[in-house]
Amino acid sequence: MSKPRIAILGIFVADLAFRAKRLPVMGETILGQGFAMGPGGKGSNQSVAAARAGADVSFITKIGRDSFGEIALKTWSADGIDTSQVGISDTSPTGAAFIFVSSETGDNAIIVEAGASGTITPEDVSMSEATIMGARVFITQLETSVAASRRGLELARKHGVTTVFNPAPAAKIDPAIYALCDYLTPNETEVEEITGIAVHNIDEARKAADAVLKLGTKTALITLGANGVLLHNKEQSVHVPTYKVKVVETTGAGDAFNGAFAAALGEGKSPVDAARFGCAAAALSVTKAGTAPAMPSRAEIEAMMAQR
Repeated sequence: MSKPRIAILGIFVADLAFRAKRLPVMGETILGQGFAMGPGGKGSNQSVAAARAGADVSFITKIGRDSFGEIALKTWSADGIDTSQVGISDTSPTGAAFIFVSSETGDNAIIVEAGASGTITPEDVSMSEATIMGARVFITQLETSVAASRRGLELARKHGVTTVFNPAPAAKIDPAIYALCDYLTPNETEVEEITGIAVHNIDEARKAADAVLKLGTKTALITLGANGVLLHNKEQSVHVPTYKVKVVETTGAGDAFNGAFAAALGEGKSPVDAARFGCAAAALSVTKAGTAPAMPSRAEIEAMMAQR
């Protein structure tokens, strides 16, 4: 079976992860319990996740001509990701992210500076129309400009490519963008930003998902952390549970889900089966430290699913 082609628009940043018991308050300095630097950025993480899950991935982004940019290129090369649509800026640096990871719970707090990839314009995205047209699934997020993400979704819709929009980080945007989405994949915080409905359980997730459908999105996929995922559309509403694992770090779990979900969807799996595949990938990702390095292989995902 040939690999499904996935096109992803997003950013790359160098993740600078600090592990400590808590965040310092303003003016305070505390001692950390670990530090790591590695590749990150939602679009890049999702590209690695999709590639390792079995997809043929093209990544649309922009980096600087610097050492962080070199890390990006090595990361994508290692997983066979097509970089023909990666622009290189001589004036803007490659992006970076500060990541605080709690040594007590594994939860995280993040500050992202997109750098060169934050300068991607709708015109830049239009230059990648042929790549988007040739894909089975297109993914984007909100770490690039809203205008750039919207242009990518418009081009994918124009050519009949399945669209997945991961509205992260949470932000208020023109509701018209949601009508371009076959699948919207917010977490609880993000869906509350979109709908105004707080989500603490499955029933509340269904109410929020109904509100998402009213915006024009065909299917809402609300990620619920340890509670798995709710897949909700006019035909079905299915709660897909996650897998019980020992959590090391939750950073990147949503990216693992999105990348693996898109890969499975591109292969022709049903949305529910693709969501199950994505949940297994997300569960595996939290058992390791880091973001892109924690993305599981297809063999690991299939082995986990076989245990259930």
